[in-house]
Amino acid sequence: MNPGSIDFRQNPAEVFDMALKDKKLFSFLLWAFGIAWVLQVVAGIMYRSGNAMLFSVLLSVTMFAPLIAVLLSRIDLKQMGWKPRIRGNVKYILAAWFGPALLGTAGAVLYFLLFPEAFDSAFADRIASAIGEEGIARLEATGLSIPAYIIINIVASLIYAPWLNMFFALGEEAGWRGAMYPVLREHFGTAKGRIVGGIIWGAWHWPIMILAGYEYGTSYWGAPVTGPLLFCVIATAMGILLDWVYEKTNCIWIPPLGHGAINAFAGIPALFLKPEYSNNLLVGPLMVGIIGGLPMILAAVL
Repeated sequence: MNPGSIDFRQNPAEVFDMALKDKKLFSFLLWAFGIAWVLQVVAGIMYRSGNAMLFSVLLSVTMFAPLIAVLLSRIDLKQMGWKPRIRGNVKYILAAWFGPALLGTAGAVLYFLLFPEAFDSAFADRIASAIGEEGIARLEATGLSIPAYIIINIVASLIYAPWLNMFFALGEEAGWRGAMYPVLREHFGTAKGRIVGGIIWGAWHWPIMILAGYEYGTSYWGAPVTGPLLFCVIATAMGILLDWVYEKTNCIWIPPLGHGAINAFAGIPALFLKPEYSNNLLVGPLMVGIIGGLPMILAAVL
C-alpha cells in the first residue's frame, strides 16, 4: 500500500511480513474490484434494459467478489475466526442483529420530525395501489390486510431476514473485515485504517450506483457524483461499527449478521415516504442519507 509506512529499522522478519501483507492486500483489491466492477457494469446494463431478475442475481453474485478475491490472493482464511463464539459475545451478537434497525429507526424519526410533510400518512393506500388488485386478492385469500402485510415485512426485517442475508454478506465481510481492515489498521492505526477501509468499500459500489442509481436513484441533486461520494461516508460509518463487533468477538460470522441486518432494514423507512420525496434520498429517511444516517455516523464516531 504505502512503502513509506514500513520502517526498515525493524526486525527483517517483520519487514518481510509487512511487505508480504501489502502484496497480498494489493492483489486482493485488484481481484475484488475487478470482479465486482465487471459484474456491476453488466448488472447496470441489465437494469437499463429492464431485466430486473438478472440485475438482482448479478448483484447477489457480486457480494461474493471479496471472498473470491481472498481465495485468489491466497490470504489465510483460518485466522478470521470461523468457529462460532456465542459465550461472552451475546451483547455483540444482539448489537449486530438489532443495532442497525434501532439506528435506522432513529434516523428515520429524525428525518420525519425535520420534514413532516414528507411523511405519507396514506402509505397503506399507496402500497395497495402498488401491488394492484391481484396482489390485494392474494393477501385477502391468506386473511391479511395491507397494514398486517406491512407489519409482517417489518417484523421479518428485524427477526429472520438478517440471518438469511448474513450468508450473502459473508462474501463481502470475509474480504473487508476479515482480510482488508486488519492490514489497514496495522498500517494507519485503528481510526485512520477504518476510514481508509470505508472509502475503499464505498468506492467498490460506484459502478452500480452510477449506472443503475443504486441507493439514491438517478435524479438527486448533483447526480451521479454526490451520491457515490456520500456513500463513502456512510460506508465508513458502517464499516467502523462492523469492524468494532469483529474486533470485539474475533468471529467472522458476526459482521455479516450486522451487514445482513443493515440490508434487511435499509428500505423500511421508504414505506412511509411520499413518492415526490424519493428523489431526495441524499437527505433521508434511509440510513444512506445524511439525516437518516446521522445516528449511525454518531455511533461510529463514539
